[in-house]
Amino acid sequence: MSRSQADKAIIHDHIVNLAAERFREVGLNGIGVADLMKEAGRTGGGFYKHFESREKLVEEALQCAFDKRTKALEKYTAPESTLTLSDLVESYLSERHLNDPGSGCALAAVMNDVARSSDPIRELYTRELQNELAVITSLTNSKQPAKKRSQALLAMCALVGAIGLSRAVKDEELTAELLDTGKTLLKALDA
Repeated sequence: MSRSQADKAIIHDHIVNLAAERFREVGLNGIGVADLMKEAGRTGGGFYKHFESREKLVEEALQCAFDKRTKALEKYTAPESTLTLSDLVESYLSERHLNDPGSGCALAAVMNDVARSSDPIRELYTRELQNELAVITSLTNSKQPAKKRSQALLAMCALVGAIGLSRAVKDEELTAELLDTGKTLLKALDA
């Protein structure tokens, strides 16, 4: 790879990573291409040297965010792991995750935007949801496959719902109540 192609790849990756973070912070439509490129230290006109469309940037940025989440979940599924569903719940419904959506779970951060997006974006989101459900299913204690799947679906809904609602409300007590109740009820699945 020539120096200029290597530089272009580095710039491309920087833009994708920045977009992945910003989309989780402000939503898929919360930042325009010009502002994103400016933040990346590039001109708006240079966007099309890297992406054929905004849609392609969204796809790459979501895939980047999902890849980071998959990597973070590996510690739960590693053969030598002693981590439990309760550990995942504690991490997901933490103040750190609540206050840093830019590095958190994209499933919760962009859910409403994805629901109004194109089929390719929704398919990408669906694949990630299935991946996350597989991890949660592997952490449930039931011996019955159907019950494990039901528990994983319930846990996913509660995790995404609790973190999403907690970010949306402007009441610290209610936020704490949402997170604490989610933790308590979901940890009961792990008992």
